[in-house]
Amino acid sequence: MRVFVTGGAGFIGRRVVARLIERRDSVVCPVRDPARAAALAAAGAELVQSDLSHATALAAQMRGCDGAIHLAGSYRIGIRPDERPAMRDANVGATERFLEAAEAAGLGRVVYVSTVNVFGNSRGTVVEESYRRDPTRGFLSWYDETKFRAHEAAERRAAAGAPVIIVMPSQVYGPGDHSGVGEQMRLASQGQLRYRALDDVGLGMVHVDDLAGGIVAALDRGGVGESFVLSGPRTTLHEAVALSARLAGRRLPALRIPTTMLRLMAPLGGLIGQPNLREVISASAGVTYWASSAKAERELGFRARDLETGLRDTFAVR
Repeated sequence: MRVFVTGGAGFIGRRVVARLIERRDSVVCPVRDPARAAALAAAGAELVQSDLSHATALAAQMRGCDGAIHLAGSYRIGIRPDERPAMRDANVGATERFLEAAEAAGLGRVVYVSTVNVFGNSRGTVVEESYRRDPTRGFLSWYDETKFRAHEAAERRAAAGAPVIIVMPSQVYGPGDHSGVGEQMRLASQGQLRYRALDDVGLGMVHVDDLAGGIVAALDRGGVGESFVLSGPRTTLHEAVALSARLAGRRLPALRIPTTMLRLMAPLGGLIGQPNLREVISASAGVTYWASSAKAERELGFRARDLETGLRDTFAVR
C-alpha cells in the first residue's frame, strides 16, 4: 500500500510509520519543515511540506495513495484560555480538512485516531464503542471537548458513506513518552518523584508499540464505519507510578497532596507551572477513562501487553 500519515514525527506516529515501512508499504508524511524531520526520511518515508491548513493542497498530496491515517493533533491538559483557538484548529479544524481531502482524493480507507476521552468520565465502569456520553453535562477539559468535536466530524463523514474507520486509544506510554503521566512514571522509576497527587484517576495503559499495531490492523481490516477502542490494562495513576518505582527498586514519596488542597491552590497554579490547575483537577480527580478493547481483540487481533512487561520495556529494567 501507499499510505498517507499525518503526525508521523510524533510519539505514536513514528511507530506507525516504522511498522508500515517494515512491511514494505510506502509512506507519505506531511511535515511543517522537512529539514527537521530527517529521522522520518532516514526511515524511508517520503516527506511533503504541509501544516494541514488547506484541504485542497492536502488532497493533491494524497493522490496516488491507497489509504491514510490521521494522527496529528494537540494533547495538553490545563492550557490557558488564549491557547484554546490553536488547539481547536489542531484537533477539530485539521481533522475536518484531512477528511475532506481524503474524500476528494478518493482514498479507499481512512483511519482517524480519536481517543477514549470522547466517552468522558466512565465513573468507574468499563464502557465500549456503543457508549454515548451526554455532552450537555459539560467537558472535562478543552482537549476533551475538541477531541469530542473532531470525533463527531469523523462519525458524520462515516455516516455519509466515507470509508472512515475510527480508533480510540487509551493512555499511551512507552520509551520516549513525554506526557504528564509518562513523566510521573519516569520520575518514580528514577527515585526522583517528590510528591504524589491525583492518585485516583483511572487509566487504560496501552504500550505505544501495541497501539501502533492496532492502528495498522484497523487500516488493513477494520470495518468501514466502525469504531475500535485500543486500550490496555485498566489501573490508576497511583498503581502505575507505584509499579514503576517497585520495578526499579525505588520507593514512592511519602508526601501526597490531597485534592482538596490542590483545589485551594488552583488560583496560584501559574506559580508552579500549571496556569490552569482547575482544568487539570477536573480532568483527573475521581475520573476514570476506562473502556474495553474486546471488539478490537475479536476483529483486529489487537493485543495489549500487561503493564509490568510494558514498564520493564519502557524503563529498561529486568
